[in-house]
Amino acid sequence: MSAKPFSRFEWMIAWRYLRARRSEGGVSVMTWISLIGIMLAVFALIAVLAVRTGFRTDLTATILGANAHVSVYRPPYENDDGQIVRTFAEYEAMSERLAAVDGVLRAAPIVKGQVMATANNRNAGVQVFGEMLADLQTLPLLADPEMRIGKLDNFNDGVAIGSGIARTLGLSLGDKITLISPDGLQTPFGTSPRINAYDVVYIFSVGRYDIDSTRVYMPLSEAQVYFNREGVVDEFEILVEKPDEVESYARELQAAADERSAIWTWRDSNGGWLRALKMEDNVMFILMSVLVLIASMNIISGLIMLVKNKGKDIGILRTMGLSQGSIMRVFFICGASVGVIGTIAGVVLGCLFVIYIDPIFDFVNYVSGGGVWDPSTRLLTNFPAELRMMDVVKATALSLSLSFIVTIFPARRAAKLNPVEALRYE
Repeated sequence: MSAKPFSRFEWMIAWRYLRARRSEGGVSVMTWISLIGIMLAVFALIAVLAVRTGFRTDLTATILGANAHVSVYRPPYENDDGQIVRTFAEYEAMSERLAAVDGVLRAAPIVKGQVMATANNRNAGVQVFGEMLADLQTLPLLADPEMRIGKLDNFNDGVAIGSGIARTLGLSLGDKITLISPDGLQTPFGTSPRINAYDVVYIFSVGRYDIDSTRVYMPLSEAQVYFNREGVVDEFEILVEKPDEVESYARELQAAADERSAIWTWRDSNGGWLRALKMEDNVMFILMSVLVLIASMNIISGLIMLVKNKGKDIGILRTMGLSQGSIMRVFFICGASVGVIGTIAGVVLGCLFVIYIDPIFDFVNYVSGGGVWDPSTRLLTNFPAELRMMDVVKATALSLSLSFIVTIFPARRAAKLNPVEALRYE
């Protein structure tokens, strides 16, 4: 009996076998186990890929949105007067040269220093960044953060602090924060600490714990006085058009600076994290692929049992004229259908999980009493997840491929079954 591959009668027979009860020689329980296993495996794979992608995107965006893509600094050297110099004197001219480099969006001179902050009888170590208002407004996550209190336009009247500092020191808008620097005034008796109080005019939250809990921004002119940097700056913060290709700007930036300057990129600062994330991506995908493979192996068990239970039917179909190819396609449809349905269900479940991940984790956090997601250890305030079409396609393709491949072997076994042997004892 010759027929086109995957004819209507082959689908009809396969569908009948799939929904046959155990008393009729079916394996409905194994079918459901296989389907649920594949569904959960695909769901887990999509969820892991989405969280992995979201974590990388969120972390990279936070790094690039609140930090320089490139820093131009000056390693310490001894000048003609025998003094150790680490600063830039004619910084306005150098800033113009750096900003003129093709692809540079921003070249901001800054003063940096670590000090002790105190308020309301509480203390915290903070890092002070002295910048001009116009330059600070070009930092995406500072100009438009997740949460802000006050207006950045008032920056020249005080300081801007992270929400973590405000929470630790119990500060709100209009309060005063006292900064204590050990490198203060030079007196005949030595160096005395410099203690200044500033009004809090802007509170920001960029969504990254180590920034929100340590950053204080101060007007550049005030920072120069506070840190004894009159007329000089410590380094330049540079933003470029293509931060992922930041290394390509290094040569021109070095030429625009001077021979005593050095370049430090955001990849140099965060290279360990990026390499760890890349390795984790590869390892997690392999592990989750093994999980999908294990779930797909249940199809083999179910099909082998189905072939054994339907030996009589196979013999009858063969004597009626069905070819080995038709028998193979019937059982291939049985196994592949389980894989397709399980994959579709897993994709839907995984996509819904990623879309509603925030309410789900809020509920889990509520039920468990809190502490499921601690930003102090994970550096991000929210659980990141980003659903990308390519990740869904990869998960779908992997699941379907494995389901089709593992189905071939029991289907071939059914096709090669000798009808005489199948009907001998019937």
